[in-house]
This record gives sequence, structure tokens and C-alpha cells, in this order.
Amino acid sequence: MGMYDLVKNDDGLLDDRIQNILALEEGIESRKVDESAKLLARKVIKPSGIGGVDSPSVEIVVGSADCPSISAAKAVRLVSLDVFRGITVALMILVDDGGAFCPAINHSPWNGITIADFVMPFFLFIVGVSLGLTYKNVSNRIDATWKAVFRALKLFTMGVVLQGGFFHGVHSLTFGIDLLKIRVMGVLQRIAIAYLMAAICEVWLTNDVLVDSGYSLVKKYQLQFLVGGVLTAIYLVLLYGLFVPDWQYQIPIHGDRSILYSVKCGVRGDTSPACNAVGMIDRKILGIEHLYKRPAYGRTKQCSINSPYSGPLPADAPSWCGAPFDPEGLLSTIMAIVTCLIGLHFGHVIVHFKNHKARVFQWMISSSCLLASAFFLIYFGMHINKALYTVSYTTITTAASGLLFAGIYLLVDVCGYRRPTYSMEWMGKHALMIYVLVACNILPIFIHGFYWKEPKVNLLRWLGFTV
Repeated sequence: MGMYDLVKNDDGLLDDRIQNILALEEGIESRKVDESAKLLARKVIKPSGIGGVDSPSVEIVVGSADCPSISAAKAVRLVSLDVFRGITVALMILVDDGGAFCPAINHSPWNGITIADFVMPFFLFIVGVSLGLTYKNVSNRIDATWKAVFRALKLFTMGVVLQGGFFHGVHSLTFGIDLLKIRVMGVLQRIAIAYLMAAICEVWLTNDVLVDSGYSLVKKYQLQFLVGGVLTAIYLVLLYGLFVPDWQYQIPIHGDRSILYSVKCGVRGDTSPACNAVGMIDRKILGIEHLYKRPAYGRTKQCSINSPYSGPLPADAPSWCGAPFDPEGLLSTIMAIVTCLIGLHFGHVIVHFKNHKARVFQWMISSSCLLASAFFLIYFGMHINKALYTVSYTTITTAASGLLFAGIYLLVDVCGYRRPTYSMEWMGKHALMIYVLVACNILPIFIHGFYWKEPKVNLLRWLGFTV
């Protein structure tokens, strides 16, 4: 858990010799703050607005490493980070459990955006914000890089185990996966890749520039903005420039028998479910057997008579309807990294701007620019598409992330309304545990494991729930 200090009080009225050090604890990397020979000021502020009250009262606490009883200044957590994560986890559970019954909150079958389509960008965004705090001060760049690589590998491996298909038999209580068919990419894998790339950028790509304005902030991290621009350009060139040839796939039926389907493409720059470059790259590099078997485009009108719900295939269904497609594929992960880098910029604002008004102002500027970019791209024909992670999807979801985070920051960390958000704060602190237990079917499998004579007569049935 990382510890971060924001020097100076939020309204700038205290003397520079008395600094308000807020230890903001975050869940990525541990760092100890040396409190010896420091003068800590704790400001008592009523929730009366962005800048607090005009004349805040100050409690001076003199602390030292040798006198823990006197060093009583309590570390204060940046609660808005946890609340944002908690809201994202709650939203994830909502769309996973209720999406099948309500298309408005389920993932969009292809083009368009729904509530569910904000979950992944929200996770990536808050990872970036956290990284801005985690790597505020890096003493050893090589050591920090290796730690980031190790953490990313652990998260990626966990994702492959949990989402690769090993835990698949919720109702039949079966498990295990053929390594020739294991899914390589997934939610945790994408987060791991984005985290690693953003961490490397934060460790190595910074300038020694004193930040006193939005312009100087951009100048200090201009290399990171350059990386984001280059990644976006690479994505656009590959998505719209690669030629997608005809391709085939098989669907097993009984025993060793299977049906071979052919998909006609022979196009360049297509963004349809069948002939886009995102799917082609995954088929070529990962292999079609290692992709997600139930893509959202199975609920499109071409592939379901009950669209936007899942259903039987229409009589004239195209051949690609049963093909695998990974919504967390390789090419689309490039823009996921960009989302994380944008979140990193929002984290930099927390580090370098010392009062609430300045932070919120910078966030609103960035969010407004992203929102305007999204409308511009949509107006000129770039579809919002979560499966392809288009640039328009990136800009509109990061704009929403920035606005939501700024609102939570004002509500919780500035105005102090923590009681209504306690449940979200708790979920945010245990986000990974909840994701593993609920979204990866570990908890359902555990519950279904207690049954009477046969799996369908299980604990949930005794409690009146159907499974």
C-alpha cells in the first residue's frame, strides 16, 4: 500500500513552514514516510465547499520516529479512489447479473454504448490515477521497473487461470481446461498490460520541470503524452490500414465431428464483426482456439431472432455468427493502455496541485477536451465500439471517468460526505477479492458445491433461489 503526501494546505492560507501532509494510501506499492524532525499540521475543515472555510483552525502535532505516542498524526486515505473503485465493482456485478434481463445495462452487441461498457475503462482509468500517486518519487528506476513487471505478471497469470476457462462448470461442478483451447486474454490480463506500460512510462518518461500551471504539467510529462499519441496512431493505422482476407473456423458438434464455416472478407478498414483487423490479429497471433467463445455480437439482429437478447440463429444468419472473438484482444488493448495513461494524468494533478479548486479545474479541462474529441469523432463517422475499443469509445469513456472521479472527490474528500459511500469504499478496498469471488465464478462454484445427492439440489435451492 503506497503512502503519498500532498504538501501545503488546500486554501494556501497557512504559513509555508507549516505544511499539511496528507498520507494518501493506495493499493499498488508500499513506501514508508520518514516523519522524523517534521512538523505536521492537521487542518480542521467543515464541508462548506471546494476551498474549505476562510479561516481554518490548525492542530499542530510534532512527531518523530523515536516518539510514536507524540507522532499521532493519522494517515488519511484518499477516499475518492476507493469509492470510485467500489462503484465500478458494484456496476460490474450489476451488469453481470442483470444484463441478461435488461439490454440497457448489458454490453452493446456491437456499435453503441451502454452502462456495462463503462466498467472496463473505469478500472483502467483508476489504475492510472493510482500509478500517478504510487510512483510520485522513484529513487531507483530499475528496481521500480522490476517490481512493476513482477506485479503485472502475477495479475496476468491470475487472469489466465480465472478467465482462461479452468473454472467453467458452475452447475455441473467441473473444472479443467485443455491448454490447446485456453483463453489467453481477459479483463485481468488487459489491466496487467496497461498497468505495466503506464508504470514504465511513469518511471522513465518524466522531465525535471517545476509544475505551477496546466501548461507546465503537460511539459513535465510530454513524453508520456507522446507515447499516448503514438499508440493511438498505431492503432488507427492497423485498424483502418490492414487488409483482412477470407478466413475459416470450425465448430465441434459430436465427438470428433465439426462443421467448417467460411467467412468472406477481402476488405481493408472494415469495422464490422466479421472483417475487422482486431479479430484478424488475434486469430493470427493468439489462434482462434484461444479466443472468447461467446462474443457480444451473437446478440445482434443478424445473429439472434431475439436481439438484443441471445437467441436462436435466424434462417439467413451470416457465417460469422458462431465465430470466436475476444473483446480483450491484442490490438484493442493498445487503446486500453491509452485509457490508463489518461488516468495517470489525472493522478499527476493530485500530486502537483495543492488545493481543491486547482485540481477540479484541471480535471474539468481535461474531461471537457476528451468529451469534445468524442463528439468530433462520432460526428465524422467513427463508431463507439467497446469490442474494438475505438478512439471515440476511449475518449467518451475517459471523459465520463474524469467527470465521475471529480464528482466523487468533491463529495467525499472535499465535503466529507463519507457515510453514504461507506459500502462503496469497502468494496473499493477489496476490489480484486470481490472480482475473483463473484465475477470469476469462484463463489458460485463454492455455494453450488454444497448439495444434497445431486448438484441441482444445492444450498441456493434450499434458500429459495433457482440456479
